[in-house]
Amino acid sequence: MDQNPIITSPDVAAALAAGKPVVALESTVIAHGLPRPQNIETAARLEQIVHAEGATPATIAVINGRFCVGLDRAQLDQIATGQDIKKLSVRDLAIARARKWDGATTVASTIWVAHRAGIQVFATGGIGGVHRGSLPDVSADLTELARTPMIVVCSGAKIVLDLPATREWLETNSVTVVGYGCDEMPAFYSRRSELPVDVRCDSPEDVVRIFKTEADLDLRSALLVTIPVPTADEVDSSLLQEVLDESLVEAERKKIVGRDLTPFLLARMSETSKGATLRANIALLQNNVLVAAQIAMALI
Repeated sequence: MDQNPIITSPDVAAALAAGKPVVALESTVIAHGLPRPQNIETAARLEQIVHAEGATPATIAVINGRFCVGLDRAQLDQIATGQDIKKLSVRDLAIARARKWDGATTVASTIWVAHRAGIQVFATGGIGGVHRGSLPDVSADLTELARTPMIVVCSGAKIVLDLPATREWLETNSVTVVGYGCDEMPAFYSRRSELPVDVRCDSPEDVVRIFKTEADLDLRSALLVTIPVPTADEVDSSLLQEVLDESLVEAERKKIVGRDLTPFLLARMSETSKGATLRANIALLQNNVLVAAQIAMALI
């Protein structure tokens, strides 16, 4: 087995070596988060947005047990259409490496790989968090945010989670939450949550100043930059609550739990809302990636 499990594509390697901006992108959204053909179309569009801003995209996935940082079109297609693409969090990386799996990286594992590849900015749709229910079910995304210094751009935690508990976890574990152009933490498909942010930033340069100051102070957690879904694509709150409630009841009836629950709920909500949540998901992804690329440019 190779000494270094991380394989960096030539364009990403060249950008990192030259000190040019790079934006990490996860692959779970491609394999498990969006339906076909929107998944591969969105993956390609996100990379185009990063390029257009002058940065280099680095979509991350595991292929044949190798942690690939930057995918070519054939690899993107493989992750988007493959029949046995595993959903890999940090706990799964050693197994995937040893057994030469193909897999899509979650927020947590993307952060883990990206940090070790030397990337400082990562964009996603929504992070995992504290799950609903009586069990203390906490996503590994939160653990990785608490221990990895990186700018993570998102639209808050996925709406299917316990958002107040997630916000409390972030506070307890010293993860600074930035509201980008907003004064409260967005709630994925919804612009408002009534949950506070720690600070508001209105420019990439403002975000970078805080991130660099955290580094100067040797604070080792991520800087979580939260951006509301674009106004035109926000899902009406009454519709959102209705489709969420219906989806939760169906998940309970089918006994869907654990890592299968969130993708099931998101897919079911898209169907029930007649595509409204899917459109919002794609819109916020594109907007988050745009801002992340601008932040990466401000870092150089």
